[in-house]
Amino acid sequence: MNDMKLFSGRAHPELAKRMCEYLGLPLGHLTVGNFPDGEISCKIDEDVRGRDVFLVQPTCPPVNENLMELLIMIESFRRASAERITAVIPYFGYARQDRKDEGRVPITAKLVANIITRAGAGRVLTMDLHAAQIQGFFDIPVDHLYAAPVIDEHILKMNLEAEEIVVVSPDEGSIKRALWHMNQLGGHLAIIDKRRASAESTRQEHIIGAPVEGKTALIFDDMISTAGSICGAAKVMHEHGAAQIYLAATHGILCGQAIERIEQSLVDGVIITDTIPLAPEKAIPKITALSVAPLLGEAIKRIHRNESVSRLFK
Repeated sequence: MNDMKLFSGRAHPELAKRMCEYLGLPLGHLTVGNFPDGEISCKIDEDVRGRDVFLVQPTCPPVNENLMELLIMIESFRRASAERITAVIPYFGYARQDRKDEGRVPITAKLVANIITRAGAGRVLTMDLHAAQIQGFFDIPVDHLYAAPVIDEHILKMNLEAEEIVVVSPDEGSIKRALWHMNQLGGHLAIIDKRRASAESTRQEHIIGAPVEGKTALIFDDMISTAGSICGAAKVMHEHGAAQIYLAATHGILCGQAIERIEQSLVDGVIITDTIPLAPEKAIPKITALSVAPLLGEAIKRIHRNESVSRLFK
């Protein structure tokens, strides 16, 4: 482990510190700042020649600032002769633009993958991509982790009766994720028929699958952004007689009116992880934030030792 060093940008240093605690390593010394005109400056404060370097930087809001900072960090370590640079991106921004769903629009996920590779990253470690095929947008190895084991472990400690659980997919694109959770937690499966009216608004109407009346509904998604979709799904569950409703997602972006919507909703609790920092003003009683630092730390250890990462999920 002496040849490995872990550094953090300014997006989420607390997560990097937790990962270092798991690994038993000190956090690397790196100075990142801004010039008076706003340009980002970066200086590595220790020797990294020939080292296996891991850079922790989720590209969460402000997305463009954090993405540019990551690119400049990668460039700095490449010119400092690091042996290998792994970009640890717990939350990968621009992932929702992964295809041309209409004319004259970009595939921005591919563009971001290209510039990260071009900057000098030799590997990417990320978690719960919005679309799994984004792994193929990179021309370098990608290790794709899932927060499901961490979330399921927490839910199992809630001692819910398996027969009283209905695992809910908020749309047809999340069915595979819901099935994973159902296999771990038990219960039955329900799917909400969601129709997108625009980039900002969706409409939830019908439930397909198991009845939810009198049951505990567990709604799983990869992210909570403005909370419109997932709170709309919770409303449908309530209208169909669910006794308890819990929302769970890996990435708590919580932008716009998300906190207001969650507070006003009829959900009993919201479970997220610390892939994105939770601002103090957003830490409301309904929200529980779990740490994925041990999972990321173990993956980093295995990458450094050239061991299997996929075994973590078997």
